[in-house]
This record gives sequence, C-alpha cells and structure tokens, in this order.
Amino acid sequence: FSYRVEKTINATPETIWSILTDGPSYPEWNSSVDKLEGRVAPGEKIKVFVKINPGKAFPVRVNRFEPPSLMTWEGGMPFGLFKGVRTYTLTPDGSGATVFTMEEVFSGPLSGLIGKSIPDFTEPFEQFGEGLKAKAESQ
Repeated sequence: FSYRVEKTINATPETIWSILTDGPSYPEWNSSVDKLEGRVAPGEKIKVFVKINPGKAFPVRVNRFEPPSLMTWEGGMPFGLFKGVRTYTLTPDGSGATVFTMEEVFSGPLSGLIGKSIPDFTEPFEQFGEGLKAKAESQ
C-alpha cells in the first residue's frame, strides 16, 4: 500500500531542496511534524516525530540523495519483513515552477498486518505538501 501527494510549487527545485534538507525547521512549516532529529544528508539516520502518532519516533535512513531532484528515506523491520520507502521528487515544469511529489510505499511480508495499525497518512501528506508550498513560495 502507499500514500502520495503532488503539488506544483512556484519556486526552484534548489529552493525546495534547501527546505526539505533543513530538518530542524520542519515543525515551522509542516503542521504534521513535531520534530525531526538528525541531519538530512546521504546515509544519515534521522528520527521523525509526527503528530498523528505522538511520542513515537520513526527512525529512517536517507538512502538516495540526488540534489536538487530526488531523495529517499527508508525504514522498517529487519530482514525486509516490513519496509517503508518515502521518495521525494522535484521536477522543473518549464515555467519556473516545480512539481513536488512525495510518495511512501510500504512492502514486505508483514505489510498487510502492520498496515492495519498504521494511521491514514492522506491528511498528513496533504499538510506536508501545502506547508512546503507555502514555505517555498514565501522565500
């Protein structure tokens, strides 16, 4: 199963990338995040604390890091029993704006079982996209 949001943002990929990689500022523009610990950089482990699941940290590793167009965060259980991969994509649309896409795909043998306990990410993804758009367009 997966969740996805797409927004056209009137800003350059570089501007949006600088916001996405500034972990400490996430709570300022992203109403679904309480805090983000760690550096958003290649190979780094970060912990995301979200309002939808208070007090619980989601540890992820920044795997792909291709500024200013593609980044992936991966987390889950050992041996691939359950895995979540969040992909951020920034694509210039030719008019000076950027199409931002964020998609999270869950997989693994336990994804059906664990998926039942995961909150619905539809609204937090929408909030993330709207917050990122507002922050990038105000710079």
